[in-house]
Order: sequence, then structure tokens, then C-alpha cells
Amino acid sequence: MKTSMKSLLAGLILPGLLFAGSAAAAEYKERSVKFAFQNVKEHPQGQGAQKFADIVEAKSGGKIKVKLFPGGTLGGDVQTVSALQGGIVEMSVMNAGILVSQAKEFALVDLPFLFNSGAEADALLDGPVGEQLMAKLPEKGLVGLGFWDLGFRNLTNNRRPVKTAADIAGLKIRVIQTPIYIDIFKSLGANPVPLAFPELYSALETGTVDGQENPAKTIELTKFNEVQKYMTITRHIYNPQSLIISRKFWDTLNADEKALFQSAAAEATVFQRKLSRDQEAEALASLKAKGMTIDELPADELAKIREKVKPVVDKYKAEIGEALVSQAYATIEKKRASN
Repeated sequence: MKTSMKSLLAGLILPGLLFAGSAAAAEYKERSVKFAFQNVKEHPQGQGAQKFADIVEAKSGGKIKVKLFPGGTLGGDVQTVSALQGGIVEMSVMNAGILVSQAKEFALVDLPFLFNSGAEADALLDGPVGEQLMAKLPEKGLVGLGFWDLGFRNLTNNRRPVKTAADIAGLKIRVIQTPIYIDIFKSLGANPVPLAFPELYSALETGTVDGQENPAKTIELTKFNEVQKYMTITRHIYNPQSLIISRKFWDTLNADEKALFQSAAAEATVFQRKLSRDQEAEALASLKAKGMTIDELPADELAKIREKVKPVVDKYKAEIGEALVSQAYATIEKKRASN
């Protein structure tokens, strides 16, 4: 029987503990690993990367050093994927939906209003559906090590408060460089502008775009509140993050090194998810204290948004494949029923 990702992650924790006391017995080469990501090092994304780096260095007896490149210093996500495939960068963590350019099935995780909680996402991605997604990556020059948490995306802008679904119309909104985000905001009457994350602050500051959408912690730590006055709690998409490694690099690792990377990824995943979710409410309070006007859409207005994006959901369900979508919804419903 195929092992689920959830049991695999749990099973890798114990071997990881064994490595801590037996680094000398395992075979590790001197290696330097470049780990690139878009958020600042203080972000849960960055803290998760640091946790991974610390575990690898400690358990390899200092032989394998993971150097972090936060804040998009090595380029945006699209550039980073190419760098991973070319073996120029060894590791990254990014929104899982970015990988739709490599495998259309990754659009699944960006279906609007798919999840109600991070726990539902974990149930899906630590199981057979997550395995199916990760299995698409090796032939594209990537290897998946797990799924982290970025959180639920919310809308900000600098033109007006968004208190109704109709208020989104006409806003120029920066979106992630994937087709589903463009289609979602077009369906809401906005003008979506695909833009790499490192370019976003400047685009907001100069008024090139009116607004953007990201989880609260990202908005806070990237200081978008300095150039955005209004925030609306929409929670329209939940972002799992793919922790990925260059296959070119992966194929150079021996069995001990691969086991170490998997163990460190499993341990860092548990840490990162909890950290990210614990900080969401704190980030919202911080943004409000710093002067952002924060509105929560009434249920009836949120229902209007759901109705407007339904054709987009239907379009991407067809592209992803009915079997995988049905499996995903069944897994999520089972998790909801168990709560």
C-alpha cells in the first residue's frame, strides 16, 4: 500500500532524531546549498527555511551548510523555478500554485474558497493528492520535500474601502504570475496585473497598481501598510507552499544525505506551519494598530464573490481533471465531517 505523505512526514521525524547522534556514522560531503525565497527572513517562510538550515547543519556535523537568500534577492518565483531546474539554485519554497507552469494539476490548490482552514489543506496535501502533485515534479527537474503554510490571502488597495463585491470592480490589482489569479480578478471586474513579488512594493508606491492580495503576515512584514490604506478580509485563496529542491542537486546526494534532507524537511514543516498559523491574528492586529483600515466582508457580499468566481472554478476543474478534483473535495469533506 502506498504510504501517505502525512505518515511519511511523521515517520521521518524519528530517523531525523537518530541522525543527531550519529552524524559521524553517516556519510556526508562538504556541501553549500543556496535556499532562495520571496519573503523576508523574519517571515514564517524565512523562519521555516532557517529551521531547515539549522537542522541540516547540526545533523551533518557542520558539513552541509544551507545559505538563505530571502526577499527575492535571486529573482522572482518564475526565475527561481528556472534556476532550480538548471541547478543554479538548490532549494526554494514558494506558493504551490506557481508550479502550475510545470504541471497543470497544481492549479488545484489555487481554486478560490477551496479550504476553510489550514487543517483541511494539511489533510489534502499530506495524503494521496499531495503525493500525486509532487510526483509530477521530478520529470520537470524538481523534487518536492513537503508543503508549508503561507495562509489565506486578503485584498488591499490604496483607492477606496472594499465593503462590497462591487467595490472590487475597476481596481488595478497585482496578482501572482499564474493564469488562475488573472481569471479570478477579471471575473470580479478588476484589472489584474501579473507581477513578480520583488517588484510589488515599488509598484504600489508609485501607483502602478492600486492594490494586491496576500496573507496578513506577508502584508505586515513587507510593510505594504506604508503604501496601502485599505484592507479587506476576503480569505479568497489559501496558499500552501511547496518546499522544493533542484533535481540536478538531489541526484548528486547519497542515500544518507537524501534521508537527512527529508528528515529536516519533515521537522521544519511541523514548525513552520504552526508558526505561520499562530501569527495570523497578531499580524491583523499589528496592521490595524499601524493605521490600516480593515474591513470584513458581510456574508452576503462574500457569497456574491463566490458566485462571480464560479465560472473560473469550473474552468480550472476541467483543466485539472475530474478524478483529481473529486478526490480532493472528498478528502476535504471527510476532514470537515471529522471536526
